[in-house]
Amino acid sequence: MSTQTFPVTGMTCGHCVGAVSAELEEISGVTAVSVDLVPGGLSSVTVTGEAALTDDQIAAALDEAGNYQLASN
Repeated sequence: MSTQTFPVTGMTCGHCVGAVSAELEEISGVTAVSVDLVPGGLSSVTVTGEAALTDDQIAAALDEAGNYQLASN
């Protein structure tokens, strides 16, 4: 099992949380997604799964979900 936390920008509300969570949950091997929403700021998205995900996988899911960006660490 792997648990990773990613900084994400562009999230402002519960709808954003739902959209991002739904896209990430569609990635093969992902078992759980939780979001610490900071409206208009830097939100934290934690993904648990069978294997570690790449930044590219996360960025692609965020793009599919809407206007959300993986923030640089």
